[in-house]
Amino acid sequence: MGRVTDKQVRILREAMTKHGVAEVAAMKANMHRNTARKYLNTDRLPSDLRQPRDWRTRADPFAEDWAAIAERLADAPELEAKHLFWDLMRLRPGVYQEGQVRTFQRRVQVWQAQNGPDKEVFFPQEHVPGEAMQTDFTWATELQVTIQGEAFPHMLCHMVLPWSNWNYVTVSQSESMLALRNGIASALVQLGRVPRFHQTDNSTAATHRIAGNDAEDGLSEKELTGDCYGRKTREFNTEYLAVVRHYGMEARTIGIGQSNQNGDVEASNNALKRRLIQHLLVRGSRDFPTVEAWEGWVQDICRVVNGRRKRVEEELAAMAPLRVEAFAEFDELRTKVTEESVLVVKRNLYSVPPRLIGQQVRVRIYEMRLEVWHAGRRILDLPRLLGKGNCRIDYRHIIDALLRKSGAFARYRHRQALFPSPVWYEALAILEKTLGQRKGEVDYLRLLHLAANTLECDVETALVLLIAEGAVPTPDRVKALLGLEKPAEVPALEPLQVDLSEFDGLLTESLAEAV
Repeated sequence: MGRVTDKQVRILREAMTKHGVAEVAAMKANMHRNTARKYLNTDRLPSDLRQPRDWRTRADPFAEDWAAIAERLADAPELEAKHLFWDLMRLRPGVYQEGQVRTFQRRVQVWQAQNGPDKEVFFPQEHVPGEAMQTDFTWATELQVTIQGEAFPHMLCHMVLPWSNWNYVTVSQSESMLALRNGIASALVQLGRVPRFHQTDNSTAATHRIAGNDAEDGLSEKELTGDCYGRKTREFNTEYLAVVRHYGMEARTIGIGQSNQNGDVEASNNALKRRLIQHLLVRGSRDFPTVEAWEGWVQDICRVVNGRRKRVEEELAAMAPLRVEAFAEFDELRTKVTEESVLVVKRNLYSVPPRLIGQQVRVRIYEMRLEVWHAGRRILDLPRLLGKGNCRIDYRHIIDALLRKSGAFARYRHRQALFPSPVWYEALAILEKTLGQRKGEVDYLRLLHLAANTLECDVETALVLLIAEGAVPTPDRVKALLGLEKPAEVPALEPLQVDLSEFDGLLTESLAEAV
């Protein structure tokens, strides 16, 4: 029988009150009758009677080396116990065993609690209704969402009101100013109200490192952000300040490396993703037809959850009404379509139809897409590329021109963009091997032309079938497999009936005229 607990003694005394027999009460409390009499003769609990032990029950295995270990810990408190133990085993081979690592870790933990440096203290803050909206970006990779069956790596721009835990989400592909601008606008339109502050972390979308003296930049103390020691090391971007001021808010950020200061939205990120995972499981599919459909689905979930929060109405009442139009969620630039039939937007290349070559167009740059406008009309939507030096060449835009100049295919700078999937590489290799390089390339371009004018997936399926059969995937065979090559039909003609008597009549008339 183990050590008697306070709970057992309480059961013992309660049973003694009911039955009045010590042996019965001891049985009820699951303890020996002699032990029961001991606790019945006192009003104290076992925890009150137990004296702290100030002696060791076994020899200290690290006594010989502990002085040196403590000295190393004093010099470098950030040393981890596990790594320190492996180094101790290296220095004293055969003295210590791997099974002693947990004992060593507990010993180091005691030393750090009694002699180590002070740890950071966190001070819980009281939130004021309607005071601030916190914004943060979080990766949504663990949600495993797909768009039309294709993996969709993306981020969620998450806005939270700390006092009521109201939250809203927009989808983005990067932690950019455009994404932040779109997130803020969407959240405020949903609220119809404006908090006093907008708070974010020190992302490059909102802040940048100060290059010179703070005073020379002409920004006020409220427009500067610093580290945990109050040193001004970053300042707000001009574009970010313009967005925040447009809505009548003040910009506020956290100290450098002090993510806990944005703790409400940081904690809400995990709660949001757990909730979305549960809804995806109930939905039974993680695939969505478009990015807009996925974003709308997430936002509907946020609206339902926000409607159940009792403090939202009280927080809305404490905020000022939204009295301005939404800040434009896109950047716009004017550019000219080059002779290569491409646009250059933020150092990335995008192909466009050749009819636009030489034309001035306006490009609206959104977080997830580009809109190409010409003469006041939107003529093209393109997925937006991240980074610099990338290209998006759509073979449908240039295949007609490339067929007319098929010799340019072999060394075309963006040749890789002309292979929609690996099976197309295989098709070209077979065509070149069977028909020769020149004829093989021409037939390959004809296949691309066929895909551009029908369905790429159908042509690709035909290529897979022909290659699996060991046949050469020529355009004619692909057309025949797709039912596009119909045999010419010879029209049925009536046999020609010649009446020779008509010629006799003509001859008679000629003779009469001669006479």
